[in-house]
This record gives sequence, C-alpha cells and structure tokens, in this order.
Amino acid sequence: MTTDLPEDRFRLPPLPILVLIIACVGIEIVLRLGDAGLWGIPRFRALVYEFGGFWPGLLANWQPNFPFQSSTMFLTYGFLHAGFWHLALNMVTLWSLARIVIERVGNLKFLSVYALSILGGGAGYALLAETYRPMVGASGALFGLAGAILAWDYVDRFILKEGLWPVARAALLLIALNVALYFAMGGRLAWEAHLGGFVAGWLAALLLDPRGRS
Repeated sequence: MTTDLPEDRFRLPPLPILVLIIACVGIEIVLRLGDAGLWGIPRFRALVYEFGGFWPGLLANWQPNFPFQSSTMFLTYGFLHAGFWHLALNMVTLWSLARIVIERVGNLKFLSVYALSILGGGAGYALLAETYRPMVGASGALFGLAGAILAWDYVDRFILKEGLWPVARAALLLIALNVALYFAMGGRLAWEAHLGGFVAGWLAALLLDPRGRS
C-alpha cells in the first residue's frame, strides 16, 4: 500500500524545541498540580514565581530570596507562565518560529539566539518597565526569534537588491500586535520584554550568521 503523504510529515521536531517545550510544559503541570492542592504547599505557584519570576525591585533595594537571584531571574522567568493559555500560545509560537531559525543556523546557534533573547527580554524589562510588578513568560525569547528571522530576511533582501517592505510590514504588524494586546490586557503586557528580546534576537542573528543567502 502506498501513500502520497510526505515521508517526514510525522518526523519529530528538532531536539532543542522538544526540550524547551517539555521544560515549560512540565513546570506548568507541576504548578497546576500545586494549584489543585496535590503538590507542594499552599500558594505553591506564588512561591515559585517569587523565586523564579523577574522582579524589578531586586535590581533596586529589595532583599533576594537566595544569593544571585537578581542575576538568575534574567533566565528563569522565561520558563514560567501565567496559566494554560499563556503557555499554550507561547509554545505554539515557539514551535513555529524555532523551526525557521534552526533551518537557518542549526541547533547550537538557535539555542544561542534563544538564550540571548531571554536575557535581552529581561534587560528590556529592567530598563524600561515603570513598575515593580513581576514578569514571567517565554515571549521575550519568542520576539527574539522573530527579530532574528527578520534580521536575516533584511540582509538577504538587501544583498539581492529586493524590496525591504515585507520586513518593515512584519515589524509594523508586531508593533500593532503589542498595542492591541496591551489594551486588551489592561496594560499588563510586558512589551518592554518583547522589545528587549526582539533587539537581542536581531543583533544575535547578525552576529551568528551575518552573510545573506544568494
């Protein structure tokens, strides 16, 4: 019996994507079990956020819960999420964008872009946020992947002397998305992390693969 389905249709995604998704989903499962009183202690989720979320006050005069928390939070916040829908949206986006980056530069450089984007998202929130409200979520890293993809598209189009409007249009769509979500969420969108991640991803892309595709 034959089939016309592509041979790689059911092939698993690259290992880094699986690891990142399993890590984020696994953490959220543990937190939801804690919410249901089946794991940990009362207010387990709040405690995890307290130790792993991004708290701007720790960069001022707040007392950390453990040594170097003001440094580790620049990474740990990217693996925590504010519930199922927040997690689901980010994981679907990760699945989509990460494959494009890996096809371009491979697994190791993808992880470099992702890590630098998480750090850039934290830096953006630290520099621009006018609140002490904590921040969690992988969206800073995801905007970094989008920034990397657009940076490479810009370089390719510039070298091939193609129009740059598609890059500008995509950037404008990302801005519009942030504006819409900002108002829809009552101002609770961490756009500062999105901007920081985007800039970090763009710069990381140009450092890791600066040559255009001819």
